[in-house]
Amino acid sequence: WIFCCFFVFLSGVGKTTLIQKASEVLKSSGVPIDGFYTEEVRQAGRRIGFDVVTLSGTRGVLSRIGSEPPPGKRECRVGQYVVDLTSFEQLALPVLRNAGPGSGPGQRVCVIDEIGKMELFSQPFIQAVRQTLSTPGTVVLGTIPVPKGKPLALVEEIRNRNDVQVFSVTKENRNRLLPDIVTCVQSGRQ
Repeated sequence: WIFCCFFVFLSGVGKTTLIQKASEVLKSSGVPIDGFYTEEVRQAGRRIGFDVVTLSGTRGVLSRIGSEPPPGKRECRVGQYVVDLTSFEQLALPVLRNAGPGSGPGQRVCVIDEIGKMELFSQPFIQAVRQTLSTPGTVVLGTIPVPKGKPLALVEEIRNRNDVQVFSVTKENRNRLLPDIVTCVQSGRQ
């Protein structure tokens, strides 16, 4: 069976820091863990975009302010940010595939931070997330945005799964949630 722990969040509450801390705790306790998180990129104190960073430390562009898409590629934009699908997929897809059934025996944890508007421009990413969520022996620790505006189909699909536990992360509770999240993931591995 699959067990997934997802956070819902508003921007700027510290969910990536929480994901990083939970990943470190799990890894130090011997849990096989892989995945990725998104990180703000700042220049002169101003946010200019986001990078995707694997837990092994490989980094690539997710989006930048006003950059142009590569020649021949469609423009995928969220507000002022243009998403670099090629860069994102080159990092995120192999990590998700490594969490799949051919990745060796035993339970493992796959971190997916985040499943949001930018990431959902990628159809291969959507397919890989669904595959990861249905892989026996894989516990997913992920983040999804608080619903606002038009619902995101995959986010709603995840939110409505019976095997998903959702934590709502706020600035007020983020520091208290770490033990609950680690316990959630570890209980899913048993």
